[in-house]
Amino acid sequence: MSQASSRRLFVTHAGQYAGLLIVLLLLVGVFSLTSRNFLQPATFMTIANQVPDLTFLAVGMTFVLIAGGIDLSVGSLLAMSSGVLGVLMATHGWSLPWALAAAVVASTACGMASGLVSVLGRIPSFIVTLGMLEVARGGTKLLTNSQSIYIGKSIAWFGEPLGSIGVSPAFLLACVVVAVGQFVLWGTVFGRYLVAIGTNAEAVRMAGVRTWPSSVAVFAVSGLLSGLAGWSMTARLSTADPNAGVGIELAAIAACVIGGTSLMGGKGSVISSFIGVLIIQVLQTGLAQLGVSDANKQIVTGVVIIAAVLVDAVRRRQSSHAPPA
Repeated sequence: MSQASSRRLFVTHAGQYAGLLIVLLLLVGVFSLTSRNFLQPATFMTIANQVPDLTFLAVGMTFVLIAGGIDLSVGSLLAMSSGVLGVLMATHGWSLPWALAAAVVASTACGMASGLVSVLGRIPSFIVTLGMLEVARGGTKLLTNSQSIYIGKSIAWFGEPLGSIGVSPAFLLACVVVAVGQFVLWGTVFGRYLVAIGTNAEAVRMAGVRTWPSSVAVFAVSGLLSGLAGWSMTARLSTADPNAGVGIELAAIAACVIGGTSLMGGKGSVISSFIGVLIIQVLQTGLAQLGVSDANKQIVTGVVIIAAVLVDAVRRRQSSHAPPA
């Protein structure tokens, strides 16, 4: 990538980050004026300790969307990770490190399986991951006998605030994942391949580059990060719940879209998706403090998502009609 191209990329994304941060600050300002309890340190610590689950999923979803796919199975893989963790620790007496590793291996294997079937079988990822959503959820219920498994304090520390810092190890790990994810996307050949594949996969193949390894890898990454989300949710609840994460895949997609990742592929940013996660969580927390019902919160969130999609569509039309640099 040339120096001029790198400079244009930085300027473009800096403007996008600034716009998203302005939206986030406006939301904080509105809720601070309408709710007397919102502008409190405890509120922001609560938000920080609730976002890791969705952050892990949104990072993985960003990679999948940039490569031109979609992963609807992440919520079920989160539950599978949680279920494997609970069964191995509570039923079979495994130590925490080995159980954590097995949980992530299980979710990663399922993600890779979805990628292989979709890419090598030339089947739309929407259909394949929809099937994996059902398979993983059903398998988790069989594994746990459809019952929640209490694990207790052995993993609760991962989701609890650290002393005077006020944020959990899960949040700190989520921040590391965001930083690493953005570096991979911008600073590695793999990241550039993903953007190229999502933009025009056929052109990449014509250039002599095999696209299937990268296309499969993003689903494996999504599965791995779903496993980390399973750790985080299990730690917060101290319980492995086979029904955990129902519908969270839609929130992950929404965070990516709000952050500017295109549903058509070829464009996205991990940092932007993280800001999208924060926007969703601030919105949900603020509405809850105002006493808004769950039904109305869903309506407001849906309107925000539709608005983000419309903005993305307008931006794409403008860029397609812009003269070449």
